[in-house]
Amino acid sequence: MDIAALILWLVTAVGGFVLLGTWVAKGGHRPGSGTRLAPPLVFGHVTVAVIGLVLWIIFLAAGEAVWAWIAFVLLLVVALFGFTMFGRWLSSRRSQVAEAKFPVPIVLGHGLLAAVTLVLVLLASLDAG
Repeated sequence: MDIAALILWLVTAVGGFVLLGTWVAKGGHRPGSGTRLAPPLVFGHVTVAVIGLVLWIIFLAAGEAVWAWIAFVLLLVVALFGFTMFGRWLSSRRSQVAEAKFPVPIVLGHGLLAAVTLVLVLLASLDAG
């Protein structure tokens, strides 16, 4: 389950980087772009997710349950940021802002994989102690 969580986390990250790249390429990070996704929210989501992933890898290498629990808590924060962005994305779908250009299958796949990753990380953390 630990390795499955890692693999899903990595696949989820790939989808997230596609979305981030689209958002940046369309100018979402620029002041005055009209985006509904505030840059601190977007970059905070990415930063906390990467830190959590690194801590998950440390957990896998060290086997210390504390790293798994810290990674899980960070993943909860990432999920809250993600839900916020998803809601804002839904309301911007018919506009001309950068996030309106997100490929729908990638948004939905990213969210679904993230939810499954969160559950696997919780189960693995519970199993770790």
